[in-house]
Amino acid sequence: MNQKAKIEDNAWLAIGGADMYQCLRGGKLPKKSGYRSALIVSALLLLCTGCSKDSAPEIKRLEPILYLQVPTIECPVDKDQDGISDLEDIVAGGKEEVRKRPRYRDAYYAGGYPPENEGVCTDVIWRALHHAGYDLKAMIDEDIRQNTSLYPRVDEGRDANIDFRRVQNLKVFFQRHGQELTTEVIANDVDNLSQWQPGDIVTFALPHEHIAIISDRRRPDGIPFILHNGGPVASEEDRLLSWPSPITGHYRFPKFDGALMETAG
Repeated sequence: MNQKAKIEDNAWLAIGGADMYQCLRGGKLPKKSGYRSALIVSALLLLCTGCSKDSAPEIKRLEPILYLQVPTIECPVDKDQDGISDLEDIVAGGKEEVRKRPRYRDAYYAGGYPPENEGVCTDVIWRALHHAGYDLKAMIDEDIRQNTSLYPRVDEGRDANIDFRRVQNLKVFFQRHGQELTTEVIANDVDNLSQWQPGDIVTFALPHEHIAIISDRRRPDGIPFILHNGGPVASEEDRLLSWPSPITGHYRFPKFDGALMETAG
């Protein structure tokens, strides 16, 4: 093992990967005696190792190898009876949407459904739930028919061509038929982040009203990525805390009592 590899390995072993990630990004560091200095020195060593009188500094992108282990929840529901739980199916459906890369286009469609190569944020949701065996359009249309006054976006009358593609209507539906969860997100807090499970639904406020699916991919500090279409195409991104409007809702559908598994994969 060369000297550079030894320094990198020792730095990662001595300093937590998630904290190193924050250091390299300029984030806040834990207030521990001597910890900040050690972390900064280690980061500099990682960035500048390879410097010598005979060579130019070598600077490279470093990926943390230590990730916060966040337990996953065991979902007992399998609507389409394919041997895969609903939450896993919802994530798979969201990732399929990302793979297809439908372009963002906000339009009204006769029959309600846009073509596969087009869509907005709400289309990611019904397509992902369809992958799990749910007809979200039919469920929302029926709930609106029976409880019209509860839905703020149907004050001018029901319209099955668009009602299921409006964020506020989806928010009401998931409040009524899903499990409502915390909207607080705390980096490096396992108890908090355990409440943010792959397949969960998250909504964001005006003026950048939005809806997305929580992905099974996480940052080193445990914050999950989202599966969404905020333009120009559907994507999987680290936008849970950086979307320009605050989080207004966090839901799990279908509603069930689940047990946490010991660790995330």
